[in-house]
Parts: sequence; structure tokens; C-alpha cells
Amino acid sequence: MKNTAMIGVVLLVLGVLAFVVPVPKSEDHSVKVGDAKIGVQTQSSSKLPPYVGAVLVGGGILALVVGARKS
Repeated sequence: MKNTAMIGVVLLVLGVLAFVVPVPKSEDHSVKVGDAKIGVQTQSSSKLPPYVGAVLVGGGILALVVGARKS
């Protein structure tokens, strides 16, 4: 498999995963007074914006087409 086609496959897979897999996010809210530390840790997950996945899928398809034309 040519390098361009391999990059296309990777971009295509990442683009599809961007639509499906959420990105975890963790925040730590704490106050430190002397030696004591009081805090709350929150965790949430959100998906990437749809245009990120669309750009990755489009780039993957373009790289696959260019890779197929070169061979």
C-alpha cells in the first residue's frame, strides 16, 4: 500500500471515530487553605464538532483517490 493511501485510511478511520467516540474532559475545582485542600473533581465527555469529522473523512477520501491515481 502506498504512503498516500495509508494516510487516507488513517484519516478516514479518525474521521469516523470523531463522529462516534466522545472526548473525556476532567476538571479539578479546589481550594487550598494551609495544609488542607478541599475540592471537587468533575468529569464530562463531549463529542468533537461535526465539521472536524467531515474534514477528516473528506481528507481521507481525497488521499485515497490521489493514492489510487498514482499507482
